[in-house]
This record gives sequence, structure tokens and C-alpha cells, in this order.
Amino acid sequence: MAQSEPLPSSSDQAVASALRTLATERDGLSALMDAIGDGLGPHFTAAVGIIAGASGRVIVSGMGKSGHVARKIAATLASTGTPAHYVHPAEASHGDLGMIQPQDVIIALSWSGETSELADLIGYSKRFRVPLIAMTSKASSTLGHAATVCLALPRAEEACPNGLAPTTSTTMQLALGDALAVALLEMRGFTAEHFRVFHPGGKLGARLKLVRDVMHRGDRLPVVAIEALMSDAIEEIGRKGFGSVIVVHGDGTLAGIVTDGDLRRNLRPDLGTLQVEAIMTRTPRTIAPDDLLASALEIQETSKITALIVVENDRPVGLVHYLDLLRVGAA
Repeated sequence: MAQSEPLPSSSDQAVASALRTLATERDGLSALMDAIGDGLGPHFTAAVGIIAGASGRVIVSGMGKSGHVARKIAATLASTGTPAHYVHPAEASHGDLGMIQPQDVIIALSWSGETSELADLIGYSKRFRVPLIAMTSKASSTLGHAATVCLALPRAEEACPNGLAPTTSTTMQLALGDALAVALLEMRGFTAEHFRVFHPGGKLGARLKLVRDVMHRGDRLPVVAIEALMSDAIEEIGRKGFGSVIVVHGDGTLAGIVTDGDLRRNLRPDLGTLQVEAIMTRTPRTIAPDDLLASALEIQETSKITALIVVENDRPVGLVHYLDLLRVGAA
């Protein structure tokens, strides 16, 4: 009797299922990319133009899973410079239509295009001439016909083996919403500084702070002249506690830096009698005071340094230590 093959473990089955799901959703995104490169492209451009030209807000709506995606699209638009909020289609029929003004734009999501709860929203857009952008798989649907612009998503296989649970379809909706938000962001010239205004909290908010917000300055700066002896530099390093000392020329411009590492590499009996110029690093990494903390973090982690000199007009005006980034939550 032949020995039977061992049954796959539950973990193997789970991984295989995950890979099938991701592959199916990847195929859906590929189909969406092909569509935008083909017939969907002009409609996408028109939708971006309508939203960019509106003086009001973007009202995003959808029911069920499309509603959850609509909430995320509204949040992404709002955080990237396009005022937006979500309106529940069922609540709209019970008074929330009053949140929508003629100067607004509506984005309505429905994979079938026949979601009954959207009917009053569609009628309202027609009555008050509020531009309506449809995101649906059926351009011939009620929603597609009523829309000012119809973003018809290509048909794609759901990752759900029963073909019922919205999976690939919602992934495509979400990706198309992100594409709209980023296109509008780029059109408006939305910068990291603008982004910082809307994201003051959390690690992201901390990284979007400016260097000048956390840098040490004035008497806190460890500084010695280029003519100073290493004994003075060592004393300054110990007094200020940053593990380094900034070296300046007579006119106050940056000359270099002496770090703990420089001291270890140059340990010798006469170290204290040397001038700092003899062992200093002449091209230290620097940053400007109006740069983001995210930039400071990247420099420090890439260069494997803990102290970063802040320079303005070739003069050191501050210092940012890696511990400062940890303290404010940027690292």
C-alpha cells in the first residue's frame, strides 16, 4: 500500500490563501491601471478638473463596504488639501442632504450602480445641479447614467472564493480614490508644510515638525574656536553633554565638528595639547532650521550620527541630537 502524502498544515493553507487573495487583488489593480491608460483616462481627468474647480467641498458617499471605502477616500482628500467629508446615503434622506451645497461636488460609490439608498442623493444632485462623480463598475447603471462624470471600474474577480464578499472591488475603489487625491495634491502644489498643518499628532506629525522647533541654540550649543586646544574642546563636550563640539572660524562660520568618535580614534598622551583643527571632521553633516525633522532623522540614520549641526548662512545656529527626535516622537 502506497504511503499517502502528508496533509498540508493549517499554516500552509493560510499562506496559500493569502497569496491567492493578494494575487487576485493585484490582477484587479492591473486591470484598473490598463483602464486608466485607455478609455477611463479622460473621465479621470474630467473628474479631477471638476473637483479642483469646485469652490465647495467634496461629499463622498456609499453604502455597505463601498461606504467604508468612501469614508477613507474623504479622509484622504481632506488630509491632502481637498476639503471633504462623508455623508451616509441613508441619513442623507433624513435631513443630511442639507449638508450638501450647490458649490460642492459629490463622489458616489456603488459597485453595481443600483444601490437604492443613493437614489435621493442622485435626485438632489440633479435638482440643485451639484456635480456628481460616479465610481461604479457599470456605466450603464442608474448611477452611471445620472453622473456628470462616470469612473467605470473594470470588471474583476473577487478574491472571495464564493465571489460574494467585496474584496478586489473595494481594493480598486480605494486605489482609484487615492489616485484622485494624489492627482489633486500635485495639481495644487500641496507640500509637506501644508501636510504638517493637517497632521500635528502622532509620529507623522512629529516628523513634520521643523528642525527649529526642537533644536538646541544659544548658550546650549557646544562651540569652540578653531584655534582652541583639545583640552578646551573635551571640557566643552563634557559640559554641554551632546557628545560633540562644533568648531567655528574666527568669523563664526562653521569649520568642523569634534565627536566622541574622533576622541576615541585619536587617543594619545598629548591629545589635550593638540589644536582641535588637528582631529576635527571638516565636512560635518548639516541641516537648515526650516527643514523637516523627517529630513534630520533620515540624515542621522543614514550617516549613523547622533548630533546634527543646524546651519544658516554658513553659521551654526543650532544642534539636533537623536535623543531629541526620540523625545518628540519623530524617531
